[in-house]
Amino acid sequence: MTTAPLVTLRKLLCIAGVLLATQAQADLLDEIKARGEIVVATEARYAPFEMLEDGKIVGYGKDMLDEILKDLPGVQLKQLDLPFQSILAGLSAKRYDIVVTSLMITRQRLDAYAFTNPISDASVAILKRKSDDSINSPEDMAGKVIGVQAGSAQYTAVRKFESEVLAGKGQAVKEIKEFTDYNEAYAALASRRVDIVPQALPNLSSVVKSRPEMFAIVQPPFGDKSYYAWAARKDAESASLVAFFNAGILKLQQSGKLAELQMKWFGFTMEVPQGVLPEPAN
Repeated sequence: MTTAPLVTLRKLLCIAGVLLATQAQADLLDEIKARGEIVVATEARYAPFEMLEDGKIVGYGKDMLDEILKDLPGVQLKQLDLPFQSILAGLSAKRYDIVVTSLMITRQRLDAYAFTNPISDASVAILKRKSDDSINSPEDMAGKVIGVQAGSAQYTAVRKFESEVLAGKGQAVKEIKEFTDYNEAYAALASRRVDIVPQALPNLSSVVKSRPEMFAIVQPPFGDKSYYAWAARKDAESASLVAFFNAGILKLQQSGKLAELQMKWFGFTMEVPQGVLPEPAN
């Protein structure tokens, strides 16, 4: 008389085991294919990587994304334009599948997120007003007002340079002002509210190209060698999606398409590691 409840219990345990196994094997790339849509987050105020033109997202990153997604036939792209300061938090909260915006690879970010292989160089240089003859090297940040995007890796790069280089000479930057995006920082530089905007060289080349009478780049770059990449959640479910994007990036590199896109958007090509994610220096 006790066998029926036992059989029922065994069935329930088997069903629960199947459900748990299914959850354990969840695969985001398969889910994207099944739903026919990939949801991507971008900060479209980061020219020439991602920016708005006639209400549409364009740029180096968008062209790369479109090329890579050709290998997902039948999958539509939903690309969200979001503030940089909340973009990684939204990824963690599973509001989208991946962040396709130019993120500098840092140790802190790498510990929390799964990065793709690099998409470009992100070595940091200085943007100044062309008329400012007092700034000719990274060391000239001493005593100056610096403008950066809030939450950016460039803020960390400036503080590291300050502690490792300037402090040894008894110097420091005067102030670091933080802005919502880099367009605001460039405007502050033009209006003399800041003296310097440190930013990745590919970004600065676009700024100077658009306003050569106002801005100039100070070489060489300072700090550690850095790269931009895209980010996904650091879990087993997202591993296949990261692998898909890595394969797409490598395909663009090996075909010469990536160099073509670099010439289109930056006016020069750059060496980017192929098929590997470099360890960040900080």
